[in-house]
Amino acid sequence: MIKLREFRIFSDLGPRDLTQLDQLVRHIKYGRGEIIFQEGAPAFGFYLVFEGRIKLVKRTLSGKKQILKLIGPGELAGATTLFDKGVHIAYTKTLERSVVGFIERGDFFAFLEKHPPAAFRLFEKLSEELKAFQCKLAERSYNGSKERLARIILKLGESQIELSRTELAEMAGVSSKTAIRTLGELEERGVIAVRDRKLTVLEPRSLEKMAEPFPFALTDGLII
Repeated sequence: MIKLREFRIFSDLGPRDLTQLDQLVRHIKYGRGEIIFQEGAPAFGFYLVFEGRIKLVKRTLSGKKQILKLIGPGELAGATTLFDKGVHIAYTKTLERSVVGFIERGDFFAFLEKHPPAAFRLFEKLSEELKAFQCKLAERSYNGSKERLARIILKLGESQIELSRTELAEMAGVSSKTAIRTLGELEERGVIAVRDRKLTVLEPRSLEKMAEPFPFALTDGLII
């Protein structure tokens, strides 16, 4: 399990400041497949992922799902609601056993007033994610399903994350049939190997030729 100092937004804080911040964090353990917060629920603060991996999912009125991002150690969840005091527009669910910290909004703002560098780091983090979502929106508009799946598969292979075929489809924004067909084609060509939920990339260069990466790198704990 990582420590607070390993979160990028707190990288400028000294030992005394980190100790003060740690007193504001409520650590919660979750099993695999548990909900952390629901879509439409009031947001009273935000979450820090110390261990494990969770997914942020948006559900449509028709029941379809879109995985917006996968969040691992060192990353945040629910931070977009910090400043508008609104409700969560998506829900989070654990992909594996996880340890997540919760910080109440008022406590965190009081802390930021005394530690401005952390506020700038937070803005930097939110700006990075905004750019990533802009890139993903353009990807959905201009790239085919195979290119989108190739980029996601590459990232999953690098991070050793196990997703079902349905989750992979929800991540790439394609139908389950398309995801299954594309995985089958890639497996026949020897580019990947699939066993149960575990996906292994055998020829990353083949996927790199198909995929269009973002023009900047995200941290290892974040996949969008």
